[in-house]
Amino acid sequence: MNYLVLKQQIAHTILTDDFSPWLTCIPELNSLITTPQDAVYHGEGDVWTHTQMVVRALLAQSEFANATEDHQFVLFMTALLHDIAKPETTVIDDITGKISHPRHSKKGEIRSRILLWRMGVPFDLREQICRIIRVHQVPFYALSDKQKKKSPEYVIHQLSWQLPIWMLCVQAKADMEGRICADKTRALDEVELFKQLALEEGCLYNPRQFVDDYTRMQYFRGSNVLPDYALFPQEGSNVIMLAGLPASGKNSWISQHYPAWPVASYDDARTELKLKYGENEGLVTQFVLSKVRKWLRSKQSFIWNATHLSQEIRQKALDLLYAYHASVQIVYIEQPEKELYRRNSARDSTLPNKTIQRLLNKWEVPLPTEAHKVSYLVNL
Repeated sequence: MNYLVLKQQIAHTILTDDFSPWLTCIPELNSLITTPQDAVYHGEGDVWTHTQMVVRALLAQSEFANATEDHQFVLFMTALLHDIAKPETTVIDDITGKISHPRHSKKGEIRSRILLWRMGVPFDLREQICRIIRVHQVPFYALSDKQKKKSPEYVIHQLSWQLPIWMLCVQAKADMEGRICADKTRALDEVELFKQLALEEGCLYNPRQFVDDYTRMQYFRGSNVLPDYALFPQEGSNVIMLAGLPASGKNSWISQHYPAWPVASYDDARTELKLKYGENEGLVTQFVLSKVRKWLRSKQSFIWNATHLSQEIRQKALDLLYAYHASVQIVYIEQPEKELYRRNSARDSTLPNKTIQRLLNKWEVPLPTEAHKVSYLVNL
């Protein structure tokens, strides 16, 4: 299965309303058939039945019919894969029988990324699909009283830098129309209100505009600032944070573009400490952090070379950098799977390919909201 075959299969489904070939094209979908859902929210039954109903609801929307070919691909694959992780996240309460699927959106993002990466789907389209899947439930509750941590305006401003909000709204509408539940009308009203607020904020089709990148980052990191009024930036280090799976080419990129810059590297630290991958990682981490803090205190420019694969790990590193007022650029580097394994096998490394395969389960591509600038270098 590859990108071109996916497009052909989408065309076939639109013409025939036949979903059975998808169970062969994407075998992971078969587990949706036997995955139950709570009848309160999904009276239609299992996840595969719901998924087909969502896709049909999507195809009936005028926004889909009027979309470009690329946008139709993103919307269709998002609807098809949005609940791909429900089988592995299903929890059934022993007493009440209530069925839930905690964190299925986040895990669905990662599962979809791995699937679409292996199928050769173009990076930009793949990431739009994965980002929408990660937050596909947000329009249902972003404006409700239960959502008190962040204002609806803030949520919309942030999302507008991560994905096309109009496409998120199309998916949310299809998701709600493709089910049997008592509160469907209320939820659809919530989606429409979310869409209208995004339109009023100028974010439905474009990212929210900010006066500069420094103000934008302070805003997204929770500072009480206004997007249209510039802040005076405090001086700090210029830091390039590299991110990407092992053997993606981070060292080569440094040698080519910034050979004179000091580098904080966990691999280099293991070499200096004469440790293999997985040995005394706590010591390796402290060794690297001591260098990072030294450079941050002196406001020296440097590169932080690591996988920085999950958002949680990146956030810890970014919190340290921003505490010292650093200006941060994330450079994300990616290669096809076979190329990664070939490179890793050819280099002098104690990291086996099987470990890279396990790391895929933590694979979250950096978002544009994480740094002052985020660059994506794919299949170089």
